[in-house]
Amino acid sequence: MMKKKVYEGKAKIIYKGTQPDTLVQYFKDEATAFNNKKKGIIPGKGVLNNFISELLMTRLSDINIPNHFIKRINMREQLIRKLDIIPIEVVVRNIAAGSLVKRLGIKEGKTLSRPIIEFYLKNDELNDPIISDEHILVFEWASHTELDEIMALAVRINDFLTGYFYSQKIRLVDFKLEFGRLWNNDDSSIMLADEISPDNCRLWDLQTNEKLDKDRFRQDLGEVDKAYKEVAYRLGVLSEKEFKKVIKNDI
Repeated sequence: MMKKKVYEGKAKIIYKGTQPDTLVQYFKDEATAFNNKKKGIIPGKGVLNNFISELLMTRLSDINIPNHFIKRINMREQLIRKLDIIPIEVVVRNIAAGSLVKRLGIKEGKTLSRPIIEFYLKNDELNDPIISDEHILVFEWASHTELDEIMALAVRINDFLTGYFYSQKIRLVDFKLEFGRLWNNDDSSIMLADEISPDNCRLWDLQTNEKLDKDRFRQDLGEVDKAYKEVAYRLGVLSEKEFKKVIKNDI
């Protein structure tokens, strides 16, 4: 039976789920940067991101962070709850890197005195511009209550992930989150959506500051697949032997 495609993004394809109010999230090997200006293929990336995101979403559920993940279906797909996605990207920064360095002239690697939470409008045509909480409220992308909840969840997620990655000798530099509304008749609740993986997290080795994320692709550092595998191995979601086995049987 052919699956019905709902949406295709840069790194994932969303299909209609087999159960009511669900979707199937398929992880691709395609990699993009600079708003689709740079494109490439990272063999096995989709498999690794699927397994990594499954682990981290499950761990967040364990500490009562509501999210859309239901279960992993196979090597590249997971069943998720259907949410009304809020058109905002939430970026949490612990260490200066990426656009923060370019915008403000801060030295890369500077540890911030406290985490910074930034908001960006999800709009590729506008290059995902940075926005303030006032923009969000005035243009009604989220209510005041929803925004407060999103910020509180972002802080909790950062606290947990920072410690979790640190235990595996990985420094969580920054990461991007997306949220959505889960509707129950006329009532809705905020849930974490999208994924958590080296695609949307900056991850550095704790000792050497070696980059273990998509910056290796953005900055032409090479060995991108090796970095993603290293994260998966450290988190214990796949061994080298298991990865070779699942890739051999890839759908």
